[in-house]
Amino acid sequence: MNHTINNPGLQATSPGTARPVPRWAENLAHLIPLLALPVCLWRLPIAFGYRMGMDEPGSQWSLWLTIPYVFGLSVLTEGVALLYFALVRGWGEVVPDRVPVLGGRRIPPFAVIVPASLGALVFTALLVDWVVTTFGIAGASNVHFTNGWWEGLATVVSGLFVLWGPLMFVQIRGYYVRRCRPAAPARG
Repeated sequence: MNHTINNPGLQATSPGTARPVPRWAENLAHLIPLLALPVCLWRLPIAFGYRMGMDEPGSQWSLWLTIPYVFGLSVLTEGVALLYFALVRGWGEVVPDRVPVLGGRRIPPFAVIVPASLGALVFTALLVDWVVTTFGIAGASNVHFTNGWWEGLATVVSGLFVLWGPLMFVQIRGYYVRRCRPAAPARG
């Protein structure tokens, strides 16, 4: 069902959502996978034994284990990031028709909200860990690097990644408002 909206803060519901998706929510859905990309790219050289400036011994694992692990972790990370599109797309509200047996059925909002919130909690915990180790709070220490450039790059890359938690909660809140609250009366 498409809606025609004259409000610039909302976009037409072209992805098949029952109610309009705010432009900020759509933009945020695109931002989350982009925030994960730098850390995924950062990990790839580590898979092949390049330490990325870390002043610590390398993995004791063989490349036959390290490479699939790092590539798998990167693919999983981006996959999870892309799943958050369910919060702004029709397939987060109704099971797509191409899915056998369940196709076309409405998805209860909390069947999406609960797992998304659990993921956001995990990433918020990573944010807390990043803050504690990056700033040495309570004596916590971070990985040591050979120079400040490597350390700065690692801090920025991992800092972007851990922004996921709070951003996911913002996205979940938008989904909750759209799916669980009554529609606001039309002005006019």
